Amino acid sequence: MSRSIVPDANPLRLWALSDLHLSHPENRAVLEDFQAFPDDWLILAGDVTHGAQRLDWCFQRLTPKFRQVVWVPGNHELWTIPNAGSGLGGVALYERLVRIARCHGVLTPEDPYPVVEHRDGPVLIVPLFLLYDYSFRPRHVRRDEVVRWARETGSACADEMMLRPDPFPDRESWCAARCEDAAARLASYPADLPKVLINHFPLEEQHAVLPRVPRFTPWCGTRRTRGWHRRFNACAVVYGHLHIRGTHWLDGVPFREVSLGYPRQWDRRRGVGAYLQEVAPRKAASR
Repeated sequence: MSRSIVPDANPLRLWALSDLHLSHPENRAVLEDFQAFPDDWLILAGDVTHGAQRLDWCFQRLTPKFRQVVWVPGNHELWTIPNAGSGLGGVALYERLVRIARCHGVLTPEDPYPVVEHRDGPVLIVPLFLLYDYSFRPRHVRRDEVVRWARETGSACADEMMLRPDPFPDRESWCAARCEDAAARLASYPADLPKVLINHFPLEEQHAVLPRVPRFTPWCGTRRTRGWHRRFNACAVVYGHLHIRGTHWLDGVPFREVSLGYPRQWDRRRGVGAYLQEVAPRKAASR
């Protein structure tokens, strides 16, 4: 596949944030104080909000502040709320959200991956929508037991009621199809081209560690993406979902969890700028 490089006289910076959860009034206020970086790109790594209208509202306010906004969906964007909205679910709802994003010029997982001239060199920006398949669980727990196993310690996920997979028979099938498609697309790009992989859910099971809710992991990713940072020459990986901000290094690659979180999980006195994280790609170790 040819390299379509975004022209850039001044190498850009990449900023990232996820899990804005704008359904909470306290979090919606952050958009009014969002600092502008007109020469840079913003990555929104999922769980911006649930509800198409509020996502549209978010894009209206953030796109003027950045040269480019990149968005991947989290599980909350895909919720079908009973007695609210259009009633769309599954692929139909996702496609509607993609259309809304494109109306604002927002880059989505359905668009061609662009090569941009970062200050550390050319990188491929790869927004991904991969879902989860309950495989982040102990080996002794069968798939048909995993929800009950999680509930034994009080862990549960609203996705079980509100995230529909249709027309796929289940979320695992949708996840498998998304992973297969994304892997094929990534393989079509030059192997030596560094890539920034962006997904709402962590790509590595070892990063899905939630000390307060340890049995929530089945809703946190898929083993299908194990080693993708090596397989596809990632120079950085961006994700959210866990609401546990931090950077993990694996094989010389920084994995950045960039959540803001629910109102109780961040300090509004510091402002959203304190939580906006710069993604600094690093050249992956020799393969």
